[in-house]
Amino acid sequence: MGCGFKKMSNKSFIPLELSSWNRLETFNYYTKIANTTYSINLDFDVSETYNKLKEMKLKFFPTYLYLVTTVINKYEEFRIAKVDNILGYWDKLTPAYPIFHEEDNSVSLLWSEYIDNYYEFYQNYISDTKAYKAPNGILSTKGLPLANSYIISCIPWFTFNSFSLVNHGISDYFLPSFEASKFKKVDNRILMPLSITVHHATIDGYNIKEFVDELQFLFNNPKIF
Repeated sequence: MGCGFKKMSNKSFIPLELSSWNRLETFNYYTKIANTTYSINLDFDVSETYNKLKEMKLKFFPTYLYLVTTVINKYEEFRIAKVDNILGYWDKLTPAYPIFHEEDNSVSLLWSEYIDNYYEFYQNYISDTKAYKAPNGILSTKGLPLANSYIISCIPWFTFNSFSLVNHGISDYFLPSFEASKFKKVDNRILMPLSITVHHATIDGYNIKEFVDELQFLFNNPKIF
């Protein structure tokens, strides 16, 4: 992957059948252009989920991690990667996220392996953030994320209207990245600004539309997770 993540068994990585892949021409075109990542910034109405979590005394951030990852894992386009120079897709992605150290206002990268069960994932997140809370530079004491990790974060101190991540010359990296910001209230609704950064070689606007619709549906229906 070229990002220094932990290797995983190839059983969790599925090579693409390029001869029948309907996106091959598009992929080849956009990978020949210098920088074809782009960001889309949207507001998600998280009122129903926020209020439900408050009622249950549960945290929003791990719920946000779980829901975004759940939707990602429904769509192959968001899981495309290159492993050992083979183009394919992960059977599932796992979130890698920052933890903030109040002792020195620094941030370290932590990860919690995705489990398709909200309460199990939530408890793993709580355990991980307690066990690996101590400051340890750019990486937490848990070490390198799994190879099938993607970056998801939040800037909770202020609200933004737009946010763009820049690919600093990293080649063959096609996984999406997500950055949320502080909530804002509009007409008694709670909105979460979210920036979605993707690679045009693997993801078009319609793919993002599918993702957005599914994620908003889950935020509107917290009883189902």
